Amino acid sequence: MVFSSAVFLFAFLPVVLILHTVIRNIKVRNLLLIVASLFFYAWGEPVYILLLLTSVCINYFFGRVVWRRKSVLVAAVVINLAMLVVYKYAGFITEVINLLPFVQLPVPQVRMPIGISFYTFQALSYVIDTYRDEKKGHGSFIDVMLYVCLFPQLVAGPIVRYNSVKEQFKNRQVTNEGLYRGIQRFIIGLSKKMLIANVMAVAADEMFALPVAQLDMASAWVGAVSYLFQIYFDFSGYSDMAVGMGLMFGFTFPENFNYPYIATSVRDFWKRWHISLTSWFREYLYFPLGGNQKGRARTMWNRFFVFLCTGIWHGANWTFLVWGIYHGLLTMAETMFEKKDGGTGGRRSLLGSLAGHIYTLLAVMIGFVIFRADSMGQAAGFIVQLFAMRSTQLGTMTALSVMSPLFIITAIIAALACTPFLKKIRPCALTQYGAMAATIILYLFCIMEIAAGSYNPFIYFRF
Repeated sequence: MVFSSAVFLFAFLPVVLILHTVIRNIKVRNLLLIVASLFFYAWGEPVYILLLLTSVCINYFFGRVVWRRKSVLVAAVVINLAMLVVYKYAGFITEVINLLPFVQLPVPQVRMPIGISFYTFQALSYVIDTYRDEKKGHGSFIDVMLYVCLFPQLVAGPIVRYNSVKEQFKNRQVTNEGLYRGIQRFIIGLSKKMLIANVMAVAADEMFALPVAQLDMASAWVGAVSYLFQIYFDFSGYSDMAVGMGLMFGFTFPENFNYPYIATSVRDFWKRWHISLTSWFREYLYFPLGGNQKGRARTMWNRFFVFLCTGIWHGANWTFLVWGIYHGLLTMAETMFEKKDGGTGGRRSLLGSLAGHIYTLLAVMIGFVIFRADSMGQAAGFIVQLFAMRSTQLGTMTALSVMSPLFIITAIIAALACTPFLKKIRPCALTQYGAMAATIILYLFCIMEIAAGSYNPFIYFRF
């Protein structure tokens, strides 16, 4: 079940929201959300619901006994990562081993459970936070179950750290303002997905489906830019919906995006993109490795290693691994050339800021080409054609075929919505009632798109 499906929008969410609002007892509310979350997950993964419950039970047990016991913490990390290896990476690892001479192992055909990367990292957050908690503040079984399984962020984030929400399991308020803000935020996220990301997805899929030999400069740029918009509005839209539903149920989830495409460096981009994942790696990997406290060379290695792990986290494919290495090398280079005091040398000139924006957008776009490609061969061919000044009949005609008025208008709106521009003019242009009317109109457009069957799954459901 996904947020942009009719069954979720018109049946599941209204029923759960009404019951949660009517019920006043916090414990009963939590039980309701647990039952609803397990039903939500079982709708799409009836078999792997047992794996999710196993993860909850194992990590609850570790949370009970882990306080200040490093051996227990190591065991918890090993077991959680082992689950990821078995269900997400076993086939890829076997294929790599089979590259060795005279080795031909059978490749296991294991279907990856939806959201396993997200709920595994959340479960690890609980165990690690409990290990560090001097007050031995492990949660109850109900709290841990709700924390790991809560449906708004179960399958695609944001990754919520346990310490940031544990008090909300015991004390939270459902208010009219929270409901209004949550519904509005949810509809904005739904609109990002249905009205922008899906339009860009059609163009991106057309370009990436072209044979590499038929790619040219026009088709490569249309494909790369379309995917740049698609992945941002798809993923940030999902995060907006998750944050919005959190508000409806009285939770405050962390923001996951902060206009990443206005960044002036790759390091700045990662402070704005998938913030919850970046924060998780910084808190639980980068800082334990020493962060930036052990000299510049060690800092560069730590940052590179974190991005290598980020690439591996995203999936079992050479493209994800190379994408992580690529961003690691870029951040290492930026660290190498920054001033020794860690500063930026004061405010940048307008020309310097513009150059930073262009460099970052280009670097990120090339990275997403690698991320989107089915193989490194396709990624290399795509990147070459971005700068090859080459034209083919099929490539040019395919690029022109997607350049409809709808695509062009959507691309312009997407470009504006990637910046704070629309957010800044909204209070000036719309009253509260005007904003409410605009939200309703967006919702109606989304319903029309769902009714027309123009739906595709969220990109990050793959992870």
